[in-house]
Amino acid sequence: MLLKQLKEILRTTSGHLNKLKDIGVTTVRDLLLYFPRTYTDRSDLTKIVDLSTEEVNTVKGILTHLSTIRTRNGKFITKGMLTDDTGTVEVVWFNQPHLKRILYNEAEVVLMGKAKYAYGRLSLLSPSYELLKNEMVHSERIVPVYHETEGITSKWIREKIKPLIDDWAGGFEEYLPDEIIKNHNLLSYSDSVKNIHFPESEETLKKAVERLSFDELFLLQLKALQKKWYWQKISSKDEKKIPQNIDLIKEFLSKLPFDLTNAQKKTLAEILRDLENPYPMHRLVQGDVGSGKTVVAAAAILNTVKAGFQCALMAPTEILAKQHYQTLAKFLLPYGINIQFISGSTTQKNKDEIISQMKKGTVDLVIGTHALIQEKINFKKLGLAVIDEQHRFGVKQRTILKSFGSPHLLSLSATPIPRTLAMTIYGDQDLSVIDELPKGRQEIITRVVPENKRIDAYRWIEDQVRKGRQVFVICPLIDESDVLGVKAVTKEYDYLSEHIFPQFKIGLLHGKLKPADKEQIMKDFKDNKINVLVSTSVVEVGIDVPNATIMLIEGAERFGLSQLHQFRGRVGRGEHQSYCFLFPTSESEDSKKRLSAMVSHSSGFKLAEIDLNLRGPGEIYGIKQSGIPDLKMASLTDSITIEKARIEAQKIIEEDPELLKYPELQEKLKQETDVFVQD
Repeated sequence: MLLKQLKEILRTTSGHLNKLKDIGVTTVRDLLLYFPRTYTDRSDLTKIVDLSTEEVNTVKGILTHLSTIRTRNGKFITKGMLTDDTGTVEVVWFNQPHLKRILYNEAEVVLMGKAKYAYGRLSLLSPSYELLKNEMVHSERIVPVYHETEGITSKWIREKIKPLIDDWAGGFEEYLPDEIIKNHNLLSYSDSVKNIHFPESEETLKKAVERLSFDELFLLQLKALQKKWYWQKISSKDEKKIPQNIDLIKEFLSKLPFDLTNAQKKTLAEILRDLENPYPMHRLVQGDVGSGKTVVAAAAILNTVKAGFQCALMAPTEILAKQHYQTLAKFLLPYGINIQFISGSTTQKNKDEIISQMKKGTVDLVIGTHALIQEKINFKKLGLAVIDEQHRFGVKQRTILKSFGSPHLLSLSATPIPRTLAMTIYGDQDLSVIDELPKGRQEIITRVVPENKRIDAYRWIEDQVRKGRQVFVICPLIDESDVLGVKAVTKEYDYLSEHIFPQFKIGLLHGKLKPADKEQIMKDFKDNKINVLVSTSVVEVGIDVPNATIMLIEGAERFGLSQLHQFRGRVGRGEHQSYCFLFPTSESEDSKKRLSAMVSHSSGFKLAEIDLNLRGPGEIYGIKQSGIPDLKMASLTDSITIEKARIEAQKIIEEDPELLKYPELQEKLKQETDVFVQD
């Protein structure tokens, strides 16, 4: 019944129906699940004697002396007097002549609006109104406020939903198992839908939000865990058990010029155990900037290759892919591993040769960009695929890489995500966290530099460069933008070259340069032929220049905390003390809070939690790219509910992964097509 078309129920115009369709509402069910975005408490009435000129007043009284006049310029003014037991106040509406057909003398009404002094007396100017009825919709209660679109107001939505609630909300069947409802003292689904629109009290509203938030997070987790179960079951037919070669791993680790941290050891052990399973691994390794994810991946690659399988590593940019190639070659070439590099700039002749080796199985490890998943590319026996910075790739690109014979999949991310959020976004993956930095890694001194200290900072930087150090200067945009008022990289390059550091070699790096030019600039910077590199966010990942000790970020408040932390991680990689200077262009409270957090915290995970609470997940990670669902009621910062939902979802999947005992829940998962889970 809930799928019944709105046209039959609302008896509204086709124009309204089309506008409802634009916001995804075509049935009664859709309308009842179009939840409020916030609420206005109009349950407390204000007496006329206590009217405020600062806040919206909700006043109940008798309306008298109603009249509408037309002014000389053709506009309408409707006036009246509202009286309660404490006094009388004038009410004025402008250009609403239709009011004389709705309001009438001696009508008992509730008016909502601000009071203003005009011509020496207090008036309510253009208040919203509601005739007193048995049950009020727009006043004398906690009033829902909805997302609006042209021609569809909150008031209109309230008027349409209210008569439907009692008759139709009972049509929502309960789908959560009884034990979950009982364990968490949850409101029933139908009562939650009723009270989310027109709550009986603050307490019932809280209970409705709690239930509907739990549902969203639970369904998200359930879908992810079920998907993981299905994938393991289907992929296990193409079994790729890769045994642990303990002696080889010990030899590899003993030859490293450093010891692994405990977090690295734990993560490597988890990966090697996963590789022994009859179904493919699907693990995400999160590691702070400089935590040593690549060496852990190198050990896993070595173990896989020596077991007779091929490996692939895909990175989002050519600079990062090249960096991986150089690092892994240093680690793995001594073991006789054939490593090849492929990207968009690889010549066709070389590309054809590498692809031929991939198909024959003579290449052990291929490192590259998205060129790894282009047409005509295949592998003879791909055992392990590593994706770096997986959130920078689209779902389709990652799926293609997984399709090459269902390899074990290892994703690396230097973008710290709080554990609860990672469980939700990447719920179908196992999670490892490398939250320790290698011994001896110095903490980077971070400072916010006000504009009046800019010249002092430049002179200090000049002294550091004369001592042999190098500098990154990061700007938010490539071209100048007067609207945003932020530094453009091209303009900043010219300014620094001509006025600030004319005695030094300045380099320019941004995404519009040709790959070969980018590579040459980075090589020159690494070889200390460039003293100061002015760049856009292209240096966010993959740049390793041990002699660079200063990171200067213009328009710092334009970046999220996680991205600022990524920039900061580009320095502090050598023996010298490193510094990060944040130059803000805004002094807003939000900017001050976020930049202050950068000064106070060196942990990327702590900064990610702060950023999540300040800005929300969509703005930080990007809704489409990272797979963050657009939730109606739940918050991805609600770690307590996320944990509860995860535990309950795990219990069900462990007991009945196909939900055969839970047909209502199975049907609900099918309905929730808007619950998007990372592929």
